[in-house]
Amino acid sequence: MSGLMNESDDHRAIRETVAGIAQKYGASYFLERGRTGGDIEELWKDLGSSGLLGVHLPEEYGGGGGGMAEAVVVVEELAAHGMPLLIWVISPAICGSILAHHGSDVMKKDWLPSIADGTRKMAFGLTEPDAGSNSHNVKTTARRTESGWTLSGSKYYISAVDQSDAILVVARDADHSTPEKSKLSLFVVPTDAPGLSYQEIETSIVSPDKQFTVFLDNVEVGADALIGEAGNGLRQVFDGLNPERILVGALSGGIGRYAIAKAAEYAKERQVWSTPIGAHQGISHPLAECHIAVELSRLATARSAELFDAGEPAGEAANIAKFAASEAALQALDQAIQTHGGNGLSHEYGLSELWFVARLMRTAPVSREMVLNFVAQTSLGLPRSY
Repeated sequence: MSGLMNESDDHRAIRETVAGIAQKYGASYFLERGRTGGDIEELWKDLGSSGLLGVHLPEEYGGGGGGMAEAVVVVEELAAHGMPLLIWVISPAICGSILAHHGSDVMKKDWLPSIADGTRKMAFGLTEPDAGSNSHNVKTTARRTESGWTLSGSKYYISAVDQSDAILVVARDADHSTPEKSKLSLFVVPTDAPGLSYQEIETSIVSPDKQFTVFLDNVEVGADALIGEAGNGLRQVFDGLNPERILVGALSGGIGRYAIAKAAEYAKERQVWSTPIGAHQGISHPLAECHIAVELSRLATARSAELFDAGEPAGEAANIAKFAASEAALQALDQAIQTHGGNGLSHEYGLSELWFVARLMRTAPVSREMVLNFVAQTSLGLPRSY
């Protein structure tokens, strides 16, 4: 385990609990399930029963009453043991946070306890084939009916739909939108609703959390499926997107820790000409640089969580943390593979299969280019580029 300096006793206890569960299963469990398309229900239920899926959710709805700072510890420590769980970022973090902020009391009582204890999961349906990073361009449309709403459209690159009980769908609200400006509304849509179907997207990512295209063909939901206020969805979505960026920072930081730990262990044991390869600066210096970058990204992630939990503006910090951590993780993983030589590509060492998960974080949930746009325009006050 590798906590940050001056880590609180509570965070240390969470980290130790996560590490104990992760060691029970091992990185090979995660990789084997990812290769074969198997699920991780045993691990998920253990995390839920230990209170590790709802650490950031309100106590009155089955959560731990903490915040993003506690969620960061859980997600990072899992990834540091070779288990970067995308579904943790999606169901408890994005969906759980949006429901906790904007769901009705009935909706919170229905969903948050089961998200927290791991008995149910919720996917997040925002991205579309033609919308890309432009959430204002969502085409999936919600129309009012006498009994509720009808949703039609499609969503693209939606994680873990096959293991989820519902999807939090972001839709263009036909009643509130104009040709010039779209207004969004959010809905909880059961995955078994008539008219909802999905198809797996074949990718190179080795993970139990697969990617899907979701089709909504006149899917009917009741009035109680609406989250918060109709037409105010964009603001509501951002209460899930900052946690997403923060926890992608945590997940990437954990991957970086995992890669460096594996490389350092190998470099101490592997000998060429009777000398451990770690004694050579050609090996040690690049690993030391990667370690520095990962540790700096962890500090950035912790700071972004601190700001978010304090109710301060956290958009800049969350984007910076996501950017720094995803870049550092990819570099650390690449250097770890290089340190292992040919063994870096062997299944036995469990490094190369994490490459595409780490690489995905450079593109999702927001691309590095869009982070740079945000920082240039918001932090530096430069003219908008789009």
